[in-house]
Amino acid sequence: MNAPIRNYDIAELRRQDVAHHLPAQADHRLIAEMGGSRIITRAEGCVIHDGDGNAILDGMAGLWCVNVGYGRQELAQAAYDQMLELPYYNTFFKTASPPPIELATKVAGLMGGHLSHVFFNSSGSEANDTIFRLVRHYWKLKGQPSRKIFIGRWNGYHGSTVAGVSLGGMKAMHAQGDLPIPGIEHVMQPYLFGDAFGEDPARFAARAAQAIEDRILQVGPENVAAFIGEPVQGAGGVIIPPDGYWPAVEAICRKYGILLICDEVICGFGRLGQWFGHQHYGVKPDLIAMAKGLSSGYLPISAVGVADHIVAELREKGGDFVHGYTYSGHPTCAAVAIRNLEIMEREKLVERTREDTGPYLAKAFADRLAGHPLVGEARSLGLLGAVEIVAEKGTNRRFGGEEGKAGPVVRDLCIKNGLMVRGIRDTIVCCPPLIISHAQIDELVDILKRSLDEAMPILKAL
Repeated sequence: MNAPIRNYDIAELRRQDVAHHLPAQADHRLIAEMGGSRIITRAEGCVIHDGDGNAILDGMAGLWCVNVGYGRQELAQAAYDQMLELPYYNTFFKTASPPPIELATKVAGLMGGHLSHVFFNSSGSEANDTIFRLVRHYWKLKGQPSRKIFIGRWNGYHGSTVAGVSLGGMKAMHAQGDLPIPGIEHVMQPYLFGDAFGEDPARFAARAAQAIEDRILQVGPENVAAFIGEPVQGAGGVIIPPDGYWPAVEAICRKYGILLICDEVICGFGRLGQWFGHQHYGVKPDLIAMAKGLSSGYLPISAVGVADHIVAELREKGGDFVHGYTYSGHPTCAAVAIRNLEIMEREKLVERTREDTGPYLAKAFADRLAGHPLVGEARSLGLLGAVEIVAEKGTNRRFGGEEGKAGPVVRDLCIKNGLMVRGIRDTIVCCPPLIISHAQIDELVDILKRSLDEAMPILKAL
């Protein structure tokens, strides 16, 4: 039975939104000028509904996370049952509860091989904070305390905490708070369309990987702790690296004895057609951050996958790793995550993404969007997609002579036309629930095309 539709006072909620609520990653002056946020009141499957009666195809799976879609009663039931038995307990005091132990066992099996242990947190940002502290602690235990430097990529995203923003390469975020913190270096991203238009992909892959080795040598290998990167950069604009990039990166890390960290917060749990993005690229990281799809966003939970050799060092040297959160291993969140993974396995959503819906999206992009006069590139991998908007076909030239003017126009038209997408600079990105149907993929592409058509006269006037 579906939940009853509640009768909200939308005007009053908008007033309260401005009066008391600060939304995330928002221009708060703009929200106030709008008279409050768009109020999302309910959802089912791949469709969200707002308080004004609009049904919107959710092309972003919430915030890259609602993999099994909305309205899963068995996830609500899993939370209810666990709350009655044990709503909360911590993993301090040499204690644990059954759900996080069972979930850790399940996730370790999905990671496979040497990634056999899991540490729980509440968000992707917290997962990367955990990695930051764990890596530096590991190298001290190894007797190499000078290994403190992390190498990340410009335009990479690893969260909104101080450490997460610092590990990421978003310059606008760095500007707020005098970041990054010391000990973090950034190198070029593998963004062929934007940063190396027309260059041979294999040559560019080698050059982007070489930038990592060059920086290692610049700062001294004995000082470098780890390299961190998303298999596909999500918030950076769905940047899909060229073939050969990730194996070259792994080889460089092994050459210098540096830990390899894959941020799987977006790419994990089926998004690229494998359980984890690093599996798609055939590399073996030492640590992975995961969140979002772990519970399909139904409750906040994240995790860090940790390799055997790191755990062995912790156990051999002993002593407390004085790190953890109130909600590390939260039993209700873990119970929901277990059921979420069971749904994904039962419905074969990972295989479906790899063999069916992912290829269907790629073909729809190629056949119906790639030739549009505003589209410089339409790319996808699994159920991650991006459309680059250009001022001149066959180039990567942007409207108004700089990035960021066209994207918001097309994004807003998509939302007006019934499709929730994200505009990142001049790239429209999508990340629909893994349950999306062929008909809904067709609808997604149709709305994108219609919105691009409507945007043409507006953009030509820039």
